[in-house]
Amino acid sequence: MEKNRIDYGNEPYIANIAGETNENPYYRRVLWTGDYLQVALMSIPVGDEIGLEVHPDNDQFIRVESGCGQVFMGRSAENLNIQKRLNGNFAVMVPAGTWHNIKNIGNTPLKVYTVYAPPHHEKGTVHETGRVAELHEN
Repeated sequence: MEKNRIDYGNEPYIANIAGETNENPYYRRVLWTGDYLQVALMSIPVGDEIGLEVHPDNDQFIRVESGCGQVFMGRSAENLNIQKRLNGNFAVMVPAGTWHNIKNIGNTPLKVYTVYAPPHHEKGTVHETGRVAELHEN
């Protein structure tokens, strides 16, 4: 198995998270899955987005490592009243049940890592593109 496809969870793991995130070529790659949380790396292409979503049973932490994005959050899909421009100095905390989306508004891939508690994706998930992720989630 190639290194950039391994899910290192449920074993102790130490990562240069900025390096891992910036080197990740995939739309989504689960780096580590434990019993109570999960770390996933994401690379959002220029002009693309994560897509509007809500996780009823997961809190989520999203850290921007590089690139420029715009976050949209709210209590419903029709009321995304929390909006903020993001760069590598920002993290977003998304409580369970909050609708959210992040769009890449920059001119380079938006590199983020996200922490789900509890885990949200199947252990070892790799989605090469957003379209592949969409097909697996629907």
